[in-house]
Amino acid sequence: MGWIIPRGVAFTAMLVGLSFGAAAQAQELEMVEAVTDWSVYVDENPKVCFIVSQPTKSVASRGGQTVTVSRSEIRFHISVIPGQGVAGEPSFLAGYPLKPDGAVKMVIGSDKFDLFPDASVNDEYAWPTPTDDAGIITAMRKGSDAVVTGVSSRGTTTVDTFSLRGFTAAVEKAMELCK
Repeated sequence: MGWIIPRGVAFTAMLVGLSFGAAAQAQELEMVEAVTDWSVYVDENPKVCFIVSQPTKSVASRGGQTVTVSRSEIRFHISVIPGQGVAGEPSFLAGYPLKPDGAVKMVIGSDKFDLFPDASVNDEYAWPTPTDDAGIITAMRKGSDAVVTGVSSRGTTTVDTFSLRGFTAAVEKAMELCK
């Protein structure tokens, strides 16, 4: 892969998992605003803001055939972590362990990006290279949907479609709250 996931992403991934997963009772994050299909969250100590959305459509296939699969939480996040200089860091939570040596593909209009799993951080997450962070956010601001295609460690392909309605307002709110 040739790059290392920043520490801030791992921290945010843990926070998001705590806020949406089975351990939700252990730590509640404050949702400060819901903007159409995106929600804005803030944690004050240390200061972390992120926006999150779930897919509007999910399809799984194996061997070219549509299949029904069991997945945990499926989310797309943009994190803002001022204490670590993170101004907008995308991440995808697949809801299953990702194939460790394969890229997750993201398409927004005509823009295409690769996201990469890192099992040493969390095998259900994928992140772009840091040089793609701003490009993804720009494309998401202009697009109507983001389509994310991943492959599980068992070989199942999933295609998740995320609506981008409300994305721009949500990301601007998160960046304002975490200046």
